[in-house]
Amino acid sequence: MALIEIKNLTFTYNGAEEPALSDINLTVESGDFVLLFGESGCGKTTLLRLIKKQLRPSGTQKGEILFNGQPVENMDERASVSEIGYVMQDPENQTVTDKVWHELAFGLESLGEKTDVIRRRVAEICGFFGIGGWYGKKTSELSGGQKQLLSLASVMVMNPSVLILDEPTAQLDPIAASEFISSVKKINEELGVTVIVAEHRLEEVYPAASKVVLMDRAKIFMCDSPREVGRRLSEEEKPHKLSLGLPAAVRLFNELGGKGECPLTVNEGKKYISGNFRCAVKRLETEQPDVTGEKALEISGGYFRYERDLPDVLSGLDLTVYSNEILCILGANGAGKTTLLRVLSGVKRLYKGKYRVWGKKLKEYSGNSLYRGNIACLPQNPRNLFVKNTVRSDLYEVTKLLGLNKEDGEKEVDEVCRKTGIGRLCGSHPYDLSGGERQKAALAKILLMKPRILLLDEPTKGLDAYSKREFAEILHALKSEGKTVVIVTHDVEFAASYADRCAMFFDGQIVSEAGRVEFFATNSYYTTAAARMTRPMYENAVTVELAAELCRLNGRGGDEA
Repeated sequence: MALIEIKNLTFTYNGAEEPALSDINLTVESGDFVLLFGESGCGKTTLLRLIKKQLRPSGTQKGEILFNGQPVENMDERASVSEIGYVMQDPENQTVTDKVWHELAFGLESLGEKTDVIRRRVAEICGFFGIGGWYGKKTSELSGGQKQLLSLASVMVMNPSVLILDEPTAQLDPIAASEFISSVKKINEELGVTVIVAEHRLEEVYPAASKVVLMDRAKIFMCDSPREVGRRLSEEEKPHKLSLGLPAAVRLFNELGGKGECPLTVNEGKKYISGNFRCAVKRLETEQPDVTGEKALEISGGYFRYERDLPDVLSGLDLTVYSNEILCILGANGAGKTTLLRVLSGVKRLYKGKYRVWGKKLKEYSGNSLYRGNIACLPQNPRNLFVKNTVRSDLYEVTKLLGLNKEDGEKEVDEVCRKTGIGRLCGSHPYDLSGGERQKAALAKILLMKPRILLLDEPTKGLDAYSKREFAEILHALKSEGKTVVIVTHDVEFAASYADRCAMFFDGQIVSEAGRVEFFATNSYYTTAAARMTRPMYENAVTVELAAELCRLNGRGGDEA
């Protein structure tokens, strides 16, 4: 008997005209590793939350979801809590205590387990995940990657039969994300726990899956093995937009018209390239960034700390952002990148060093002149920007603050909705949007301020690959209007494809910066799958497009010649 059966499931949120899920049929066997991916807002999170009855959203359901043959809504409360583990996208929303040991014990305490059982199982889980060194720490002292791993451990300590994860790596740097996915694979392979994960970053999770479920517009578009889904997407008469999110090895194979078994991993992709293409030409000439323009933002010798007795977060920082460029700043979780954005936005002030905006000190900006028509910041959690019941009402609120009359306000709102492509979301409550949709709506809201400089904190979090391309087009359109964009991101693939320059933040400083191609071509760990896959044959193939161009330029040799 299947562990989970979803039969003819349709679900519509209260007040919504269109269903969030339509006629979903899916079977999950015990021990499966199921990957769920699709466009932002296609219904992935809704489907996952319906499996866990404590997280069930409000709305109308048709069809049924069975767990071990029993409707999930009829499950015993204790069984539902312990048997179905759920890890959310943001660990902050799942952390409920102030100490690591208490966070690990909390679920078992809630189930009424005896003290000796709790201590034994917590000790076991600390050993399994290698987190014993954190046992006495405060949860607030952990990095983003550590918090997410703690959330996973806190769920696994209750020995669930199925583990559900909703975009668990969205807020993690590349190294922390890799370590987290390795832990999930270990749980599936060594403990036999069934895994269902919704994810946009597919490079490592896609090859690990036994079944891939591709969702599109509230329906299941494909359900098959990873290799079959990759092959079928490549055979579509018109390339499906979701094929943009497939692992680099799959996309390159399809781009080059590969034959036979499709590679899934970096290692398989490397073997495919070395076995089928020559390497007479190792690198391509690429456009270099223009660093001769006006200085939009400039920090020299910058120091910042939150309190006098705390260590410096910025320590001797030097940074120049030029007018009309897109600069991506990368670095590990907890390094201080968000703090840097707060300093750039003027919310926090350096205690030592110089900071200038368009050549002027902050004290030279009177009133709100630093912000109106100048600087705007999109925070990491865009929910904090919304105060009204609909997206459109929130956008109108900005026009009122700007002193626009109703007619002019409507024109401005219509224009920003057209520019960001959120017209269909205007009647929705901001909290009912998917993570990716909320990011776009938040961007629309800050664009109403008509800033010359945009500061964006993890703006691609929750976006599928196609939506990222649309988002990049918006940014490049803004750049063509003379805007300057600074992005803090963990998304190396996005930065490698769309930035003008990239910078590495470490130990309170910018330790390296270069044009996007040069930056990722010389990195070993903070780099793209395409770069890792094409070395040492090619030197600067940091995107699938560049890799495909080099392969074609060199011509075939070997197995497929």
